Amino acid sequence: MALTEQFNAAAEKVKSLTKRPSDDEFLELYGLFKQATVGDNETSKPGMLDLKGKAKWEAWNKQKGKATDEAQKEYVAFVEGLVAKYA
Repeated sequence: MALTEQFNAAAEKVKSLTKRPSDDEFLELYGLFKQATVGDNETSKPGMLDLKGKAKWEAWNKQKGKATDEAQKEYVAFVEGLVAKYA
């Protein structure tokens, strides 16, 4: 299976988890997903009062410089870990 197909399958698997991952795990998933699909974060940082937006921005920005295929591989591996833990 090609990496892109594995990535898309992993993105679908996340939706079928029976228990909710922690906030940190969600942020890690979000950052890797955005890096894999959009690339480096070039958006401006959300304001101080937008706590959720700021956390998501920082999670994505932490992945900056990572190649698309590397982010996809890490995302697939991270999802496999979550499936083993929460499915």
